[in-house]
Amino acid sequence: MDLKAMIEEKMPLTLGEIIEIADEKKIRFVDVVLAEAEIQTGKSKEEVLEEVLKEFDHNLHAIEVGLTTGSSLLLGTTGSELNNMEGFRLFQDEFVDKALVYTIAAQVGNHGVGLNPCAGTGDSCPYTGFIKAMFDTGYERERVAEIAAMILKIGAMFRVGKTTTGCNMEGYGAGSAAIAAAQVELLGGGPRDIERAMVIAISPTIGVPCTPRVMVPALCATHIGGAILNGTLSAGLAVKTNIEVNVPIDVMLAMAAEIHPVAAKALVPTVVEFMQPFFKTKEPVERLIAQAIKDEEKAHIDNTLVKAKEVAKKLAKGARPITNTLGEAVVGGSSQAVGSPTNTGRIAHYLAKGKIKKVKIELYPELFARRGINVPGVLMGAVYGASTADGKMYKEVMELVEKEGIQVEIIKDEEYQVQRVTIETDEGTFMVDALNRGGGRLVLRDATPSKEDAVQIANKLGIVLVEA
Repeated sequence: MDLKAMIEEKMPLTLGEIIEIADEKKIRFVDVVLAEAEIQTGKSKEEVLEEVLKEFDHNLHAIEVGLTTGSSLLLGTTGSELNNMEGFRLFQDEFVDKALVYTIAAQVGNHGVGLNPCAGTGDSCPYTGFIKAMFDTGYERERVAEIAAMILKIGAMFRVGKTTTGCNMEGYGAGSAAIAAAQVELLGGGPRDIERAMVIAISPTIGVPCTPRVMVPALCATHIGGAILNGTLSAGLAVKTNIEVNVPIDVMLAMAAEIHPVAAKALVPTVVEFMQPFFKTKEPVERLIAQAIKDEEKAHIDNTLVKAKEVAKKLAKGARPITNTLGEAVVGGSSQAVGSPTNTGRIAHYLAKGKIKKVKIELYPELFARRGINVPGVLMGAVYGASTADGKMYKEVMELVEKEGIQVEIIKDEEYQVQRVTIETDEGTFMVDALNRGGGRLVLRDATPSKEDAVQIANKLGIVLVEA
């Protein structure tokens, strides 16, 4: 079956389907993108490429404004300041440095002459900054147009997925995915490398809110600039290493789109609460607002600042001296998913008496889903008292427990953050009921036969207990 027939059979194509077709036909990701566009528009490849570049005309103009005369309510004249510096400005790599400067300048220009949005104006910043960097570093027009086509195809998916506020589907999320794909193409990677890079790039952007912070000076700069850096890092990992990425891009993008509205409802109110004291506004607008409303807002702001100070002081009180800050090493890849449950098992081990016959492990859904890495840790702690740093025991424990004939029961508990370890021996039953915390720490809620003994054991082992 020829390329266009394959495309027509599945249109409209998902990102995953584009990758599958490109991989099967041994062609580039962009070749499939362009072929689909030819079918959709009835235009030739050359016409498609020219129209793709035309889409960036206004946004490239906005960058020029941002680099020269533009001034933004939130970013000031940062674009022209960077443009007037000699040598590297933000990054010791010519292309990445230019892309970063132009991305920031695009946002400055956006606040003056606007940008043509994709998912929003946020992702248009890294898209356009990257395109201008290509032009300025000598790439041929056709090559720039190909990269622009890839960027717009990926951006188009996020444009549909962005249904509410959230940089996870705009400047940071969409920008990271598109830049990752573009950089893979420039590095000579293949379709599967593009998939791996996009998945890696999307990961840290999941759930990240934005809009309220766009009212606060400077904060947006690291979102849109972060897309350039995150995408570049992800592309490098995908092309230059064999790092395993087993999540399909369609699954990652679907998850991002589904989390997007949930994150907006859950996170944005808190973001607004803490950021509102720093929202920028304009005096002509404020003159139109009733004094009673402004007084109410000021009282709210004052209360928020007091609350922020209290939270910050609580964090300071809980921080250990810098000479003893880091916790014990944790095998398995996560101090939260492995370290904390393992330490719960360790406390249970030293609390227990007699020969162990059975270990019951109860984990809340997130930990239960990650049982492949935490169950070995819990067992080495519960059965052998091994520390979170014992890599040898971590590798061998499943086989050792089986050889000793110790029964293991693993249960999913719906209670949030719970991690409960029960050890049955020939002398009785011993249990530690805890809540999960990062850094190998835990909340010790209860223990049998004695919570006091469990606390003493934790202190002796150097396990950090925290309040609920």
